[in-house]
Amino acid sequence: MSHILKLDFQRSMFTFLVYPEPKSKQSMKNLIIASLTVLLLSSCGGGNRGQLVGVQGRQKWYQADPYGMVFIPQGSFNMGPGDQDVPYSQIAQTKSVTVHAFYMDNTEITNNEYRQFVYWVRDSLAHRLIGGDHIVDEGEYGEHIDWDQRIKWDDEANVETLSELYLPESERFYRRKEIDSRKLNFEFYWLDLQAAAQKDYSKDRDGAAGSLANRPQGRTDRSVYIKKEIINIYPDTLAWIHDFTYSFNDPITKAYFWHPAYDDYPVVGVNWKQAKAFCVWRTRLLNSYLEEDGEEIVQDFRLPSESEWEYASRGGLQNNPYPWGGPYIRNSRGCFLANFKPLRGNYIDDGGFYTVKATSYWPNDYGLYCMAGNVAEWTSNAFDESAYNFMHDLNPDYTYEAKDNDPSALKRKVIRGGSWKDIGYFLQTGTRSYEFQDSCKSYIGFRCVMDFMGRDKSDF
Repeated sequence: MSHILKLDFQRSMFTFLVYPEPKSKQSMKNLIIASLTVLLLSSCGGGNRGQLVGVQGRQKWYQADPYGMVFIPQGSFNMGPGDQDVPYSQIAQTKSVTVHAFYMDNTEITNNEYRQFVYWVRDSLAHRLIGGDHIVDEGEYGEHIDWDQRIKWDDEANVETLSELYLPESERFYRRKEIDSRKLNFEFYWLDLQAAAQKDYSKDRDGAAGSLANRPQGRTDRSVYIKKEIINIYPDTLAWIHDFTYSFNDPITKAYFWHPAYDDYPVVGVNWKQAKAFCVWRTRLLNSYLEEDGEEIVQDFRLPSESEWEYASRGGLQNNPYPWGGPYIRNSRGCFLANFKPLRGNYIDDGGFYTVKATSYWPNDYGLYCMAGNVAEWTSNAFDESAYNFMHDLNPDYTYEAKDNDPSALKRKVIRGGSWKDIGYFLQTGTRSYEFQDSCKSYIGFRCVMDFMGRDKSDF
């Protein structure tokens, strides 16, 4: 009678385990599987035994789809205009590029979503003014807000303390008690990885030792690259008036951001820096929850690069002039497919007037709504007419953090998609334009993206 021999790795020396001969091929197969399983478990239980096996015991991790976002797979496409350049300024030449996988909001950020940010800043200020049980001191880790504590706005003990957040009586309209939006300042931090990645040359071009004024400071001190910003985050609701001369837009100015009727409409009047601050807040909001729950944090929310925006806008199609394909702006029934300025100023012919709800019209093949029209959208990229000529073809990106005293030309940021007040040319997937980063417009909003950690969902 023949036997099967198996090595036992659990013992200090190799020993032979004897199994009787199986009676059938199926039994033989089951026995082999069982033996291999025992062998695998035995080898793991016995330590690495001097072999390179990696760090053991790490939890298996799967990336969950962020709420309200859709997955955009990695891919390559022809970036640039699919039609004639109307101004003939040659600011967008066709170029083959590749982008990685990422998530993108399926709609523009709405008034109600941005209002959550505004309320968070308001409440954080109120918690700190009240103090006491509302603030937790963790010693070397500093203080943080106990968000489980309710803010009793009408409590007699808090009324005087919280009065600092409201408009002074001299500025109230019909004695209406309102939060002073000028107080809603958000303090945040970000890492300047571009500066950190620069090589530290110890000599200048002439070969002499470089002066401290001309070289990056404190290479061993990470705090040099941690940037702090404080920015007021309340939207400019007067944008509806100052954007248009001799145009009556007072009613929408008074109600657009705060009234429930416009909750699902895209937020406007938000400049590029405010959109960036929103992304930082949203990142901390999610990662704080994950850390408290003992889970791994995820990548940051951020504004999309213009290559990511265009790739997502095309919806997986190649050389399509519009997110829905093309080449027409109307469907087979003659209905317009986006909210823009059709014909010669007949704004309502497409179903809109100003903006419309963020889920209006059909989404593209990736499930993204209003990638053309409704509101134009901020991207993370600085605008340069020749950017396509020097940007890399792998995740193309050109950024510049303009300072307040920089010339206006350095404050230009790329916007994409066209808006409710633009002609059809700006709806095209390859059309690029710009606006200044510190300007708030009634026709510019934004949406966020998050990098996917890995190659593709099939990897998990």
